[in-house]
This record gives sequence, structure tokens and C-alpha cells, in this order.
Amino acid sequence: MPYDDSVPPTRRARPLLLAAALAALCLTTVAGCGGSPDTTDGAGAGASPSATPTAPASPSPSPAEPLPRGPLTGRTVVIDPGHNPRNREHTEKINEKVDIGTGRKECDTTGTSTDAGYPEARFTLDVSHRLRELLQAQGARVLLTHDDDRPFGPCIDERARIGNEAKADAVVSVHADGSAVGNRGFHVILPAAVKGGGADTSKIVKSSADLGARIAGHFVRTTGSAPSNYIGGGTGLDTRNDLGGLNLSTVPKVFVECGNMRDPKDAALLTSATWRQKAAQGMADGIADHLKG
Repeated sequence: MPYDDSVPPTRRARPLLLAAALAALCLTTVAGCGGSPDTTDGAGAGASPSATPTAPASPSPSPAEPLPRGPLTGRTVVIDPGHNPRNREHTEKINEKVDIGTGRKECDTTGTSTDAGYPEARFTLDVSHRLRELLQAQGARVLLTHDDDRPFGPCIDERARIGNEAKADAVVSVHADGSAVGNRGFHVILPAAVKGGGADTSKIVKSSADLGARIAGHFVRTTGSAPSNYIGGGTGLDTRNDLGGLNLSTVPKVFVECGNMRDPKDAALLTSATWRQKAAQGMADGIADHLKG
């Protein structure tokens, strides 16, 4: 669930000729689109946060430990784990409004959770750690906007600024949605053409759309999950103009809503460590595909 989703979004599907590609990719998956949950690690929709395995943090190498050389050598990727596990302890701070260029919105939100209490903020950190490791193995310089190392936040404007100041080649904000039961699947949120105040996405709309489309295609193939059946018109892509993290970005950026935590079938996937590794792999493959052109 995006940080600044308290205001009803202005949604506009952006097919980008992806529907046919997604359909073809579905045929290549073992589980099929929207495939059965993989719970071989013992974590299911009823698993508690403490029972859910997490990937060990993989800190960025120090100067004495150079990154391996690979196809992404020389590229910088910023991963933005949605929300912060301790935001709920600092509601006054995260409710303070910040400038998003076209208006003002809350600094951040607490995010959603499964019915069993597995928080979105823990999910996003776990997937972000896995994604970082996969990208570093290909030679990319990878930065996280936070790593469970601060009491709350960062705020949505700071998250955008971190990617901008890093001059990132790509920024991916990792999330999970909190929608109604029966709403299933993933979707990738793309920045709309926005100009106002400190926001101007004119230079990143096209590149962000390419990044999002490539992630969506690989996410289908790798996870077996179908594109959202409630957002994006079956394309897995949605364009929004109300998210500060996108409005304020000056580098290619997308949000990935990996599934719906409030649906039992999606929750079974999201609480599976095996599936989370697949989600990270799908995103890593899409990012690499975009960066390699």
C-alpha cells in the first residue's frame, strides 16, 4: 500500500501493449497466473509475523569489499521499502503533512497487514533485502531509503529525494495492497504527467513506464501471479498523480504492489518466503531488463 494513499487516487490504466505479452507469459508459468500458494517454508495466510521467515539483511559492500562485476556494473538502483515497522509508534509525526508538489499529504502511513497480523512494512523490508542481494550480484550499486534503522519514516518527500540525489538509474518502491477480499494480483503504479510546485515528471514518464512494464512482465513469469483483477484493466499497470513519491521523483521510478494482503489467497503467497524470493527475482529481472535496454 503506497505511503500517501489516504486520498482517493486518480487512476488511469496504461496498457502499453502489455496485455498480449502478459497473456503469453502466463502460459510459461508452472503454477499459472494466480497460481496456488507456495507454502513449502511452512508460512501461510495464518502465519504470524514472528513465524514468517525473513531474509537476512545484506548490507551494501564497503569500499574494501568491491561489488562483483556484472551486467549492471556502473548502475545505481534505489529500493524503497514501503512504510516503516515503527510508524505506528509515531502517528503524530507521520501524520504531519509534507509538500508533494501539487498539494500536501501525510508524511507516511502505517501500511496494511494480513488478517493474521503480518505487517506490510515487514514484508517490504524482507523483499527489499532479497532484491538488493540479487541486484548486487549483477554488479549494481544498491541503496535503500531505509533499513529498519530509524524510528519512523522517511517521509514521502525524503524518499523521493534519496533517489534523486543518488542519481539513480531506477527506483522501485516495494509495497503490498490492502483491498477487499476477492481482489487479487499485483499491479505496478506509474507516475502520471504532473507539473506543479516542486513536481515535474515530464522527463521520467516514458522511462518509468518502460521500467514498470518490464517489471510487470517478469513478475508474471517468475511468480505465477496474475495482474490485478481490480486495478489496471488486466494490464497490471496503473497510472497515478497523487503519490508524492512519484510526483517528486526526477529519476525513473515505480511502485510495485505485490499482492493484496487482505485476501486470504494472496496473503498465503505474501507470507511464503519462497514466494517472496520469486517476487524479488521478478522485480530484479525487470529492472535489469530495463537498464540493459
